Amino acid sequence: MNTVPNTPLHRSTTDIVLEPQDNERLSNLCGQFDDHLRQLERRLGVEINNRGHQFHIIGENESSVTAGKVIEELYELSEDAVISPEVVHLYLQESGIEDLLSEDVAENVAIRTKRVLIKPRGLNQRRYVHSIQRNDINFGVGPAGTGKTYLAVACAVEALEHDSARRVILVRPAVEAGENLGFLPGDLTQKVDPYLRPLYDALYEMLGFEKVAKLIERNVIEVAPLAFMRGRTLNDAFIILDEAQNTTVEQMKMFLTRIGYGSTAVITGDVTQVDLPRGKQSGLRHVVDVLKEEEDISFTFFKSSDVVRHPLVRRILDAYEAFEQTEKSNDA
Repeated sequence: MNTVPNTPLHRSTTDIVLEPQDNERLSNLCGQFDDHLRQLERRLGVEINNRGHQFHIIGENESSVTAGKVIEELYELSEDAVISPEVVHLYLQESGIEDLLSEDVAENVAIRTKRVLIKPRGLNQRRYVHSIQRNDINFGVGPAGTGKTYLAVACAVEALEHDSARRVILVRPAVEAGENLGFLPGDLTQKVDPYLRPLYDALYEMLGFEKVAKLIERNVIEVAPLAFMRGRTLNDAFIILDEAQNTTVEQMKMFLTRIGYGSTAVITGDVTQVDLPRGKQSGLRHVVDVLKEEEDISFTFFKSSDVVRHPLVRRILDAYEAFEQTEKSNDA
């Protein structure tokens, strides 16, 4: 991540008029309750307003232009075919959305806090932040050192400072202590603190030690072990579940069903470093298969090439991966 002085992003607008004017085709294009337009907004990160056949699109750089082109192509198709969410998805793919994210998001995705503006490094970090800013539930899966936790905390601070979240909740499964935590000294926060140190370090950098302490005292920032989430409903909150590879399938389901209205959740973890007892399936591994086709839930998969720590870390990860592949081949 790069931190630079806070500066506004460039935004552009695109205006189009669909012709010939045909209300049935327009209804086919927009979908029930304008669902197709909302789908375009989510995927391209734009805002689409229309009055009849006149469309006004607001977005960053080429995003608004791409949205306009897709709308025009879908309107042309609407004369002979029924537009469905699957058709919209297909046209988005053909529009070169991945290339757009590579170039447009490369320049424009950023996280604004009062102290610094944080610019993600690399395509996967940019996609990760882009997804968090637009989806309610987000997964960042990959090795240590790829910025998953740091960027999640930065997005939480941004949401708190811009009043899009009333509180930040930091959650981590304390597997090493059996989630009992009873033998550790101190109150609940002090018991869980050692497991949340990476989250605290990021908060201190972005908010300062004294402010973090005050926000924790006022319960604006809440620290809790995963086991304490059961039975709660978390509204208007930014929730980070770190080290999610150490959740069980049941715990992951429990956590995801705690999320209430106006909340954003970021779940991070490395499926190659599971500390669960033998025979227990990782909830993070399981949830990737369960939810991978769901809309409004994003998955960002990081690789060793995304590591932003010492160059040796990347080489170590590659060496481990190669060794494990060799062992699997030998076992087969």
